[in-house]
Parts: sequence; structure tokens; C-alpha cells
Amino acid sequence: MNKFQKILSAVVMALAPGLAAAGAVDQLHDFLRNTKTLRAEFAQAVIAKSGRKPQQSSGVVAISRPGKLRWEIQKPYPQLVVGDGEKVWIHDPELQQVTVRKAGQAIGGSPAALLSGSNELEKNFTLKEAGEAEGMAWVEAIPKANDSGFERVRLGFTGSDLKAMELLDGFGQTTLIRFSRIEKNLALPASTFRFTPPAGADVVGE
Repeated sequence: MNKFQKILSAVVMALAPGLAAAGAVDQLHDFLRNTKTLRAEFAQAVIAKSGRKPQQSSGVVAISRPGKLRWEIQKPYPQLVVGDGEKVWIHDPELQQVTVRKAGQAIGGSPAALLSGSNELEKNFTLKEAGEAEGMAWVEAIPKANDSGFERVRLGFTGSDLKAMELLDGFGQTTLIRFSRIEKNLALPASTFRFTPPAGADVVGE
């Protein structure tokens, strides 16, 4: 799993608005039971352990349960991940390359699986409320598997709105993501979760 896939996987789990300072973990369970679709904009900064200038990007994410997702970085360099529940396509236009993987291989053991699985969160993650900081209520998710690609994810909320997510990977790299314009249970076109490799692209995988 490459760096982009790790970030994607964590972000998909993080898109869970509706948490509050009290009983946040219970509200996360409620959200996963009651939310069928979601769309949001995001701004992302990746900070290396060395502290050098962050790599910044922005785009749009869409989710349809069970198992469908679209994670699209629009700026500064386009990248696209589309999952239809069976396969996941990762398209890098600059490299003219498309990587295809089975959905279980791409996100099965990652936080992304929380939106498409049985909602048995504690089976794969240790969840706990992490208090308040920066004007937000925080929830922390720690993976139980050693090969998840990250050490922990922190989700920050203001009232019922998701405002921030922090991902710390095993190399000491931190990814900060801010969400805006979150919409739940809206009708998403089926084409949102379809992908056809463009002509001339190098397709790797199945």
C-alpha cells in the first residue's frame, strides 16, 4: 500500500460528521448505521517527520455504502481513486498509469473498511474519546493490526460538523485534513463510482 492509498484509507473512515464531545464513540456507531451516502470537499497537508514544508493538496470525496468511494485530488496535481465495491482503480494522470486492485486487497484491512463492513468497529480498531483541543471534540482510532500502514487517526468535530482529521503513519509522517461542505444521504449518480481507464494509460493489476 503506497502513501496515497494509506491516506485515502484513513480519510474514508474519518468522514463521519455528527460526533459530539459526550458519547462521541457511540455517535460514530450511530452515524455508520444511519448514513448511506456522503460528499465533502477537503484540503490536505502532508508533514514529514523532518518538518520540511508541507505538501498541500485539495479535492472532493464521495462515499456510498456499502463499499463505493471516490477520492479525487484536484490541485495541485490530479489523482483519482474510484471503488465500485468490487475493484479499486487508482489513476495517476501524470504517470499515465492506472492500478487496479480487488477492493478487499486495497482497503479491506484499512479504516476505509469501516464504511463498507459490518460496523463492528472494535473488531479492528480501538476507539476512544480524546477530549477537546483547538475548539474541537476529538475521537481517536488505533488499528489493532500491525500492517495497517498507520499508527492512529484523530477526528476533530465542532458540534455536528467534521472539521479535521490527523493521521500519523509508521514513519512519523503526519497528514492533516480539513473538511468542508459535507452533505449526507444525498442522491449520488451511479457514474460517480465507475471508472474506465483512459486510452493509452498503462494498466497495472487485474
